[in-house]
Amino acid sequence: MQAVDQVIAHRLDSGVPLVGQISQYIIAAGGKRLRPALLLLVCGALGYQGTQRFNLAAVVEFIHTATLLHDDVVDASTLRRGRATANETFGNPASVLVGDFLYSRAFQIMVEAGQMRIMQILADATNVIAEGEVMQLMNMHDASLDEAGYLQVIRSKTAKLFEASARLAAVLAGSDAMTEEACATYGQALGTAFQIIDDVLDYDGDAQEMGKNLGDDLREGKATLPLIAAMQRGSTFESDTVRHAIENGSTEQLDAIVNIVRNTGALNIARHAAHSEAERAIAALKRLPANAYTTGLLQLAAQLLERRT
Repeated sequence: MQAVDQVIAHRLDSGVPLVGQISQYIIAAGGKRLRPALLLLVCGALGYQGTQRFNLAAVVEFIHTATLLHDDVVDASTLRRGRATANETFGNPASVLVGDFLYSRAFQIMVEAGQMRIMQILADATNVIAEGEVMQLMNMHDASLDEAGYLQVIRSKTAKLFEASARLAAVLAGSDAMTEEACATYGQALGTAFQIIDDVLDYDGDAQEMGKNLGDDLREGKATLPLIAAMQRGSTFESDTVRHAIENGSTEQLDAIVNIVRNTGALNIARHAAHSEAERAIAALKRLPANAYTTGLLQLAAQLLERRT
């Protein structure tokens, strides 16, 4: 990861001061670096130790960071990782344009790998992520969204880059098709579980620990799995309360809605869904060699269910 950070720092260099300033601002904020860590772990599990893994780990982090910059503008977010978002600090136009810079820089680096398969995976992933963003935008304030529609969005918007990260590692290692698909399945399942837990924490987390405002999803009119389950299980009054908040993007009844989500058992339903995805990820690891890296991947899937930030 230190080698990846060195690549990131080097590749953020730009002759335009504001580009470097905003890029450094959001990268330096930290974050879990899960996607590059996933790529490195899968490379280790498959026995690939070439330096190209550091470059592609930086690529997936750049793509992820670009989506964050654009997401925060679209969602009008003001807090991420415990401090003001880039759009709050530098303004929307600068954030969008620097997000574009990070996308294009990511593609510059991936071209250097000299493998059409790598470019295909990342081009397809960024396209699917964009489609997921548009689907989510279309679903805003739609209280009729069901679990299948919710899962379609998060598998495109969030899980796709996890899937691509694991698949890239398999390609670098020269793995056969079945091993590559097992890695991709692990990544997709892990990313899906990660997003479900993220949505659970919006109603069961601590704002200070998470570094973002609780209730942000509700304010943006997002019908996430905890809310979908609460509407299905709650009384008519409870369902109507949640539905009204989603349709109007209102957090006036946030405390009441948090209680509804908790009292209806909606959080348990969502956590169970995340647990099923984690189990799917762990099952996919059976096709990988047994070593310390594969054990790390197994632990990552298991510990994801216990995250509080």
